[in-house]
Amino acid sequence: MIKLIITDMDGTLLNDQHEIHPDFWEIEELLHKKGVMFSVASGRQFYNLESKFDRIKDRMLFFAENGTHVVYKGKDLYVNSLEKSAALDFIRKGRELPETYLVLCGKKSAYIETKDDSFYNEINKFYKKIEKVEDLTEVDDTILKVTLCNFNGVEEHTYPHFKEHENEYKVAIAAQVFIDITSLTANKGNAISGIQKDLNISPEETLVFGDYLNDLEMMQNAKYSYAMKNAHPEIINASKYITTYSNNENGVLKTIEELGLLKEEYAVKH
Repeated sequence: MIKLIITDMDGTLLNDQHEIHPDFWEIEELLHKKGVMFSVASGRQFYNLESKFDRIKDRMLFFAENGTHVVYKGKDLYVNSLEKSAALDFIRKGRELPETYLVLCGKKSAYIETKDDSFYNEINKFYKKIEKVEDLTEVDDTILKVTLCNFNGVEEHTYPHFKEHENEYKVAIAAQVFIDITSLTANKGNAISGIQKDLNISPEETLVFGDYLNDLEMMQNAKYSYAMKNAHPEIINASKYITTYSNNENGVLKTIEELGLLKEEYAVKH
């Protein structure tokens, strides 16, 4: 029996306009009544996730900032921070790269040095608390990750410059234009594994959905691991199953229905 559902957000639960399908709220209500906990695991900031699910936030688990910050009922369950000295090195290195924007992700806020329109409009989709500062290296906060943005594509233009750090840090391509650098042990999979133990929920009772490379470890912590139809090839290879429908076709919710997790009246009604 599935007791825990965990889904990525962008490219997975959300469509390409970053919208939650209207059917979600009824489906989550039915799952909740059956004792199934619905959770999200995302590179997004906790405050952003909390605002999107405000009406049900007190019964959801939030695996924010790629699993570095796990929150339940407003309380931190798990924080995996990045040492400041490493963050400073990545900031300085990122500043040297052309067409590259930086976000320093802290527990209290996200920090940026520029409000370039295209960059700010993009990160504003994923961070609710954003503070512009003169110098990222002077920020006083618990650092969760360093995010670099390149609109030409990070897999080709950014990742090669940080690949050499993979033995000591987690360097994850989180989207086409974002790369996240965290503690080596910080990923969605490790965070989920810890919470599964705390809640006494096994991987056999867990269903996960993901689409991009920061979801890779998450696929290893659930018997029912689904790559989205639109997922990166590596995620498709790492998952046990592939959704029939993409994120733009409401793939997560349709798969939940196909698995028989909803009451019969929902299927009849729809």
